[in-house]
Amino acid sequence: MSDVPLMSGSPPDKASLVTLANWQDAPYNRWAFQHLREVIPTHRIPRGSGPVAPLVAHEKPLAPAAVTVHRLEGKVSTLAEVLAETWTDAVVIVHDGRIVLESYGNGMTAQTPHLLMSVTKSVVGCVAGILVDQGRLDPDEQVSTYVPEVAGSGYGGATVRNLLDMRSGVAFSEEYTDPQAEVRVMERYMGWRPGMNSDELQGMYAYLAALPLGSTHGGPFVYRSADTDMLGWVCERAAGTRMAELISTLVWQPMGAEFDADITCDAVGSAIHDGGMSAHARDLARFGQLLLDDGVVGEKSVVPKQWLTQARTIDPDVRAAFVSSDSEAFLTGGWYRNQFWFMPGVLGDLHLCLGIHGQMVLVDRATRTVSVKFSTWPAAQNPVYLLDTIRGFVAAGQHAAGMAERVPKRRRRRTGPVGIVEGRERGHG
Repeated sequence: MSDVPLMSGSPPDKASLVTLANWQDAPYNRWAFQHLREVIPTHRIPRGSGPVAPLVAHEKPLAPAAVTVHRLEGKVSTLAEVLAETWTDAVVIVHDGRIVLESYGNGMTAQTPHLLMSVTKSVVGCVAGILVDQGRLDPDEQVSTYVPEVAGSGYGGATVRNLLDMRSGVAFSEEYTDPQAEVRVMERYMGWRPGMNSDELQGMYAYLAALPLGSTHGGPFVYRSADTDMLGWVCERAAGTRMAELISTLVWQPMGAEFDADITCDAVGSAIHDGGMSAHARDLARFGQLLLDDGVVGEKSVVPKQWLTQARTIDPDVRAAFVSSDSEAFLTGGWYRNQFWFMPGVLGDLHLCLGIHGQMVLVDRATRTVSVKFSTWPAAQNPVYLLDTIRGFVAAGQHAAGMAERVPKRRRRRTGPVGIVEGRERGHG
């Protein structure tokens, strides 16, 4: 890669060209994550013509250099340093419904959309929760009831609940560094990578319908993007319309979004439910505020409170499914439910929406704080970047709330009964 700016020139200089083959790789992702509509086809997610939910500046802005962060590897620094060292494109922190920090880098502004990656999963999870509340989707029903095409595949016998909690038994590897892992092969069917044969032009749903069974449904938590894509397909069949329309009418418009969003689609027009959304940082902050406020905007219920309460209330079976997963090592004490992540914080459990390369929404109920971060990490996963960012946002919430600093303790693996752990939401709704 030369020093020529990405996508510079008309047409772009060959050395600066961002393509379908390289857009997820550093440094090309620095440009692509803000311009995905120029790389991959998308469906528009309209915000509609309704009022924008207010999101005003706090009278006491937060200075990142004034927030002390006790980082994972023992270093003490500031939030400003954490943000500078973790490839931050945008950050918005909202305390008590008002913006205390809003900052953009890498050429971004408040008017620039950015790829959400797997934060998309949490939006789709909310769509599913709304459909359940409307009586159009039954989480205990088999997947094949809604999508008969997968009855003979690995998804045969799986329930919608298995998809919601990523506990299907489908054989699927999420190893991003292996080009032959299912997650990377599926990207060719999704249109996220150049196709290698004509079968891949059939689209993502054709790939889902061909996945085999690897283990018993309802077993351990295994992070499978395919489960969210299958969930999105189920939601579309249950509602009789496409995902872009569902997100728009059920979440984006009622939430009071300021900007349209969009979601990538494959060669046959199917949305990529596991990570295809692009949106603006302020609107993602509104989404986080929606989660913090139990699904309510003003006097209007958007996402059912029961759905969110169920997700964040510890369940011994859900917790046990998480213990043996790869995620337990760095989100110790956590769980995954309804397409959300949860982990213990210094004051209470944290509600997380996460995407590779550093996309995050963190909801800290203890400090009434929502933190949003767009990033372009060079690698898909970096546990140190992830946990340092979480610690930084938790510290920012305490600072904004005027609380005395609580330092995160080094966690050790528990030996007591699985699911019996402290936390504000554990054991009650």
